[in-house]
Amino acid sequence: MAKKPAQPDQGTPDEAAVEVDAAEAKQAEGEEKAAEQAEAAEAPKPKRRRRRKKAEEAAPAEDAKQEADAEDAKQAAADEEAASEAAEAEGEPEAEEDDATPAEEDKPRRRRGASEVTAGRKREPATPAPRSPDGAVAVRARAKYVRTAPRKARLVIDHIRGKPVDQARAILASTPRAASRDVLKLLESAIANAENNHELVADELVVGQAFVDEGPTLKRYRPRALGRATRIRKRTSHMTITLTTNEKNGG
Repeated sequence: MAKKPAQPDQGTPDEAAVEVDAAEAKQAEGEEKAAEQAEAAEAPKPKRRRRRKKAEEAAPAEDAKQEADAEDAKQAAADEEAASEAAEAEGEPEAEEDDATPAEEDKPRRRRGASEVTAGRKREPATPAPRSPDGAVAVRARAKYVRTAPRKARLVIDHIRGKPVDQARAILASTPRAASRDVLKLLESAIANAENNHELVADELVVGQAFVDEGPTLKRYRPRALGRATRIRKRTSHMTITLTTNEKNGG
């Protein structure tokens, strides 16, 4: 006859019930702790009342200060009224208060962004124009290192020497040579110097001296046949124009 396998000893029914109760108690305790933690997280944090306390402490001090200022103002007004009544009783006229003192009225107004040194400084008058030995006014303008050959520039500048400013402008505007543009710019610069720096009238001016000096020459090279090189000279000019008010000085 076959024997049945031996079963492990599971203990008595009372011991098994005690273990189940202990497990349920532990589970209930864990659920209570979790519920307490959730309630603590959801509950709003108490606001800090330090600032409110400070404001409440500072409020009585401010009220007391305002009351003291009001009492001082009332006392000052009462003193002024008493002084005015005394002056009227004695027959002395009251002194009128001016809006601005004489020192403030004489003080020049300060421009925005101006320093204290330049606040009251007036604009300097125009510098006197230089004069030639015969007493005529002479205003000069000069252009240096102009990329034009002196020989070509002299052909243009000779046309305006001794001419009035308006006529010189018309000549340069109608001259087909390339150097006439540089000479016209120089003439406009001389006219601007006379008008802005020396307060002269352009219609009264005449081109007195007008000449061209040779400037430095730039050396360049061009390759040629049989491995040779040819030098290219790029010449520059120094142009000078002097405007004067004496027609005899021209020419």
